[in-house]
Amino acid sequence: MLIAGITTVVALGAVIGVIGYRVFRADGSAAAPVDVTALLPKGARVVATAVAQDRIAVTIEVGGAVEIRTFEAKTLRPAGRLRFATEP
Repeated sequence: MLIAGITTVVALGAVIGVIGYRVFRADGSAAAPVDVTALLPKGARVVATAVAQDRIAVTIEVGGAVEIRTFEAKTLRPAGRLRFATEP
């Protein structure tokens, strides 16, 4: 009976410990909302958008050329730009 009681107390302590660890290790998941305006060149139009892991990809068409701009999902900061051009 003593062994069963000690095992129960240890198990409850482990569960409470895991819950406390996850509560205090939130990694900033409750961040404030971000409001950003991305400026596009004149005459550009958004063709498509996609989300993958922690990035947002926006495909735009500028003067007949296609360009993909990526943004960080959490901060909405620009992460990169990929331009496509035809070979001469």
